[in-house]
Amino acid sequence: MRFLKGAMVAALAAVTAVPVLPAVAQTPRNTVVFLREIDADRYDLHRSTARSAGEVVGMMTDTLVTMDFDGQTIRPGLAERWTVSDDGKTYTFHLRQGVTFCDGKAFTAEDVVYSINRWISRETRSPVAWRAGSVKEIRAVDAHTVEYELNEPFSELLSQLTLFFAGVIDKATVDRLGQNFGSQGFNGTGPYCWQSWTPRNELVLTRHPNYRWGPPMYQNQGPAHVERIVWRVVPEPSARLAAIQTGAADVTQYIPTIAINSLRRVPTVTMLTQPNYFWDFYLGFKVDKPVMNDRAVRRAIHQAVDREALVRAVWSGHAQPALNIINPNALDYDAQSDTMVPRFDPAAAQRTLDEAGWTMGSDGVRVKDGQRATFLTYGINTLENQRQSEIIQQQLRRVGIEMRIQLFDATVAWGRMATQEFDALFLSYPYFSAGDALSLYWHSRARPTPNRMNWNNPQTDAWLDEARSATDPAVRRTALANIQRQLAEEAPWLTTAREQLFVAVSNRVTGLRAHGLYGIGVYKALDMRTTR
Repeated sequence: MRFLKGAMVAALAAVTAVPVLPAVAQTPRNTVVFLREIDADRYDLHRSTARSAGEVVGMMTDTLVTMDFDGQTIRPGLAERWTVSDDGKTYTFHLRQGVTFCDGKAFTAEDVVYSINRWISRETRSPVAWRAGSVKEIRAVDAHTVEYELNEPFSELLSQLTLFFAGVIDKATVDRLGQNFGSQGFNGTGPYCWQSWTPRNELVLTRHPNYRWGPPMYQNQGPAHVERIVWRVVPEPSARLAAIQTGAADVTQYIPTIAINSLRRVPTVTMLTQPNYFWDFYLGFKVDKPVMNDRAVRRAIHQAVDREALVRAVWSGHAQPALNIINPNALDYDAQSDTMVPRFDPAAAQRTLDEAGWTMGSDGVRVKDGQRATFLTYGINTLENQRQSEIIQQQLRRVGIEMRIQLFDATVAWGRMATQEFDALFLSYPYFSAGDALSLYWHSRARPTPNRMNWNNPQTDAWLDEARSATDPAVRRTALANIQRQLAEEAPWLTTAREQLFVAVSNRVTGLRAHGLYGIGVYKALDMRTTR
């Protein structure tokens, strides 16, 4: 626990008095510096699911429709208005005129057709292509009208089209850059334009001067007030805190939770929050790998881990201990499944393993049929993962299970977690409903990513398909409840905590509101200004 205690002490010390770091000491006028803990693997909106990609891509692109700050209301975006056919299969989007890409090219319906088709193309292999629905055809009726035809109804389509994956991009730029699109350049219609990226260091955006079509929930529809945004990667939590409190940087949502209360008392910092926010941390198990393929082991892990203590130690109480795989505040959450999730009870964990034939070995690790109860866990090297992995490792060892841990820099972690070389993984993810969360991870066609648990169950698939195409909310709710109960029994992952959103803003910046869609703290930033 030494590194854990040391990290906590460093974070607290940073809030009281730490010198300004030279690397971020002077911010040019009308430039805003955003700090984050990790970089994205790339900024290709169809090939990355990372929050760190989405928070930047959301500033460089626009979507057909947008999500208001309440997390539920759909607003216009590139589409001024839309209609839905009586059978729920065809959406007609009427597009704004006068929209341009960052390079000055005029935006038309053909750009929407290209972007959606690239997203769902088998060649692209987007892990989230399912979010576009079961597409029959996307058609440009004329330069400013798009018909989006589905094979079957998809009740959450408009909500899905607010996410950054549905952003509109320029075909000519993609063709020119090829596999380097999103790493050596980008061209969207958003309020900010790509300038440069130095991986693991910083990404620089500049204002789109012609932008005047922002979402209606902003007072300013464009151009953005701020000329330049720098997204800077600062892995050390104490350094991020020091930069924010001294004004060397301006905005971050990557705040060590142990420092939240103290940071609220810093007069030069404002803390923004957003209650309409769903982001869960979990430990997922590859259910077809040795040890992890035993349901008794998975349920015993649930019984061995004290999630309330974990939240106090890792998130300093600024998160919610989790049980169900779905947040109780989310649409179509099933309360009965909560009662089926194994509770913290180390003695029960011991009994579960004993009854399943896992006997204690001489080295303190259980054995069954010559197989030791040991498994390898991958994760991104963040402070939360460092802390929770060490604590969970110790708690599992007490019941005879050995968890080995390898954490990687974010630029390589996503590639490593797309392999089959590990047995479990630490990840976190956003969602806006039970249907959204369950569709993301649990359909067999989502293997090997994002269904990294390799869950392959025909009944789960049938329930998901039923919920997805249901036009009756009661039918959808029942199908999703069945899945939640099934997963509660089978325990294919351990939900450890439900994150809360906090965004720290220096007094040099005004006009920001925390958003939270897909975990992204700041969306578009059209009302953001600098005071000096």
